[in-house]
Order: sequence, then C-alpha cells, then structure tokens
Amino acid sequence: MQQEIQLTREVSAIQIPSGDSLSLPAGTAVFITQRLGGTYTVATSQGLARISAQDADALGVDPAEEQKKQEIAVKLKGAPLEEQVWAQLKGVYDPEIPVDIVNLGLVYDCAIEDLEGQTVVSVKMTLTAPGCGMGPVIAADAQAKIMTIDGIDDARVELVWDPAWNQEMISEEGKMKLGMI
Repeated sequence: MQQEIQLTREVSAIQIPSGDSLSLPAGTAVFITQRLGGTYTVATSQGLARISAQDADALGVDPAEEQKKQEIAVKLKGAPLEEQVWAQLKGVYDPEIPVDIVNLGLVYDCAIEDLEGQTVVSVKMTLTAPGCGMGPVIAADAQAKIMTIDGIDDARVELVWDPAWNQEMISEEGKMKLGMI
C-alpha cells in the first residue's frame, strides 16, 4: 500500500508525460509510484510528476542513503569504459515504466571515440512514443550518468526515431520485470 507523503518544502518537478516544469509547494500530498535511477515519480492531485534526487529530502528520503544506491560508477571503477557506460545507461529509467532504457530496447547505438584527444561517448536512443515530452529529460539523465565516469570528456545523447520502437525490442529481463513472460 502506498503511503501519502506531504512535501516538507517546495520542489521543482517535471510533469509527466508533457515534460513541462512545475513547482510543487510545501505541504503538497504525493505518493511515490516509482523510485528508480535516482529520481522519483510521484502521483499528485495534478497527475504524475518527476522529482530529482537532489530534492529527495522533501519526500522524507535520506539523500545519503539514496546516493549509496546510485554509485554504480564506483563499483565498476577499473572496468572497461564500454562496460561502465552500459552500466550507467542501465541506471536510466522512463518515469512511467519500471525498466531501464537498455532493457526497454531504447538504446540503439553506443560508441566511444577519441576525438581530438578527448574521449567522447555518442548514444543514439529512442522513446516508447515519439510525442513523449520526457524525451529530453531522459536523454539528459543518460548524459549526466555517463559524465560521472572517470575518463569520459563528453557525452552526446541523440534521440532518433528510426527504426520505430516496438515491444519486441524489450529484452527478456525487461519483459520479465513487466510481467510479459
């Protein structure tokens, strides 16, 4: 059973699925519907919204405890860069779907290149629906997570629409999480 939480202070949030910014005042009643990838999807009287990890304290969540859960890069330090990048991408979630973008089949390409002496990661990804306003937010999450890796100088995440995404692209692990198999 979900528990109602009263926000302890005003927070900036992103409305789902439009991607519009909104402010949730202190005292707003919310229910956390998803807490994955360091972000929180909450149900409010105005619909769904996404709250970032930096505002976890307003939800009554201990930010230090949450940070420990998100330190994927530290665990993989010393692993090949490609493995670290894929691990970070598996920490990015669509705020409405409890499966990471890799297992959803949204990442079409990931390349690590040396461009003029800099290590640059280029990712091509899509969304489950082309009109989703959360696309830039999800892409920014992916870029930010990649940039936490030591040795990466730049990360470029491009949203693409070809080929069109479909449910067959979901990995077996993703389908299991979604109860599809």
